[in-house]
Amino acid sequence: MQRDEYSPAAKVLHWMVVVLIAAQFAVAWSMPHIGRNTQPETLINLHFSLGVAVLAVMLVRLVYRVAAGAPVTATLPALGMAARLTHWLLYTLLVVLPVLGWMNASWRGFPVALFGLELPKLMPTRLPGWNWTGDVHALLSNYVLLTLVILHILAALYHHFVLRDRVLKSML
Repeated sequence: MQRDEYSPAAKVLHWMVVVLIAAQFAVAWSMPHIGRNTQPETLINLHFSLGVAVLAVMLVRLVYRVAAGAPVTATLPALGMAARLTHWLLYTLLVVLPVLGWMNASWRGFPVALFGLELPKLMPTRLPGWNWTGDVHALLSNYVLLTLVILHILAALYHHFVLRDRVLKSML
């Protein structure tokens, strides 16, 4: 039987990611610039913890999405393709960005912890050729992820207020 609404588990995972990403952006924009002599402190450590939490929830969410699928929505084929592409780009970024951040923290010699539980380094400190990870992490976060999140929100609002369908309600 096809369903037209996300399961309670899918909704919880979606909204957990929303809260984590909102917190992550607030912390990221508030924390100091990470330069050569920066020492990780409260906001930077919180940013690391939130990043690892995003990664963990997204991995669970991806496994669940592949196993359970998504509801069938009546939409135009071109819009459906754009929606699927946007969702999978968001999923990809929400896995790749925490890994890039973790790689950059490891490269800098910063410990990465999930709210106090220290995690292993992903690479040796100052491994030659890997200093780009922080720049790519920032570029993808500040421009690509933010743009996709805004498009995702606008699409949900468009479905609700213009098309007047159940797409937004299926996730509420």
